[in-house]
Amino acid sequence: MDEALRSLTERSRTESGGSPVHERLAATDDPEELAAVLTEPGQPLWARELAAFRLGVAGDRRSFETLVLLLNHRDAQRCASAAHALARLGDPRTARAAAALATNELRVAYALHPVRLLVELRAPEAVPALITTLQRRLRPHDPYRKVALACVEGLGALGDPRARPVLNEALAHPALAQAAVHALARIPGGR
Repeated sequence: MDEALRSLTERSRTESGGSPVHERLAATDDPEELAAVLTEPGQPLWARELAAFRLGVAGDRRSFETLVLLLNHRDAQRCASAAHALARLGDPRTARAAAALATNELRVAYALHPVRLLVELRAPEAVPALITTLQRRLRPHDPYRKVALACVEGLGALGDPRARPVLNEALAHPALAQAAVHALARIPGGR
């Protein structure tokens, strides 16, 4: 069993109180049964998350909307499992949705996993979204240093020269300086 699925299964089992419904959803190989959980009214969040995750890693695009909603959830574990499934889903809408979530200033507290997903996808939307998000995080006293650090590291991993100016700006921020040096070193053509 995949580590992300194992972790989600254990967490959702606890949330469900070990219900028989949970055990059925965790064991079924029927994508129709899983997809029904996403559309039936009154389903608990743990059930929707488990069903969407299992469909997503299987490449079933019916999970897309639920996974995107979970990617922007206040619970970091839900965000992480959604990002994992979205990275494997293969839906062409994923990068655009992740970029919209990463750059949404009203939801920046939950942007960490969308930023990391963009880096993993290496989609055309990734570099512009990470640059925009990082520029906003370079304001004095910005409380979202983890998001800023993920942007710096992600831009280094992507190695796109368009990131040089914002990474040079990040050098002036003590919490980001070391990561910015490493990121700049990974971009072809030097600083």
